[in-house]
Amino acid sequence: MLVNASDWPSGLISRADVSDVMSNKAYFMVRSVVEEPLREKFDQWYSTHHLPLALAEFKAEKCWRFWSVAEAGVHYAVYQFANVARLDAALNSDGFKELVSDFDHTWPSGVTRTRDKLRMVEERGPT
Repeated sequence: MLVNASDWPSGLISRADVSDVMSNKAYFMVRSVVEEPLREKFDQWYSTHHLPLALAEFKAEKCWRFWSVAEAGVHYAVYQFANVARLDAALNSDGFKELVSDFDHTWPSGVTRTRDKLRMVEERGPT
């Protein structure tokens, strides 16, 4: 969805804010809490089945997976998009609904998850 700053009521959003939303990288993060006996199976499934499928369905620029060092059994998957509009398009797609269904079918119990949408606002470090 394209946003035109003139469509917003005065004072709510500036043209610079619209430009940021449309040009800053956006990320979709899935945090899963996996019960101990399922972790190895979950790790294998996510790596060989779900992550490649999600990357293809989302048309994300790239993706990462992490296991928390601080919290046993907490797994993160992060997908990078060119901007929030591309992320929103991916999350509104039939492919996303199929991914959710596939996850729910494969892990009916023993795995809970939450999702978040993130927009890059600052990046520092050597280029």
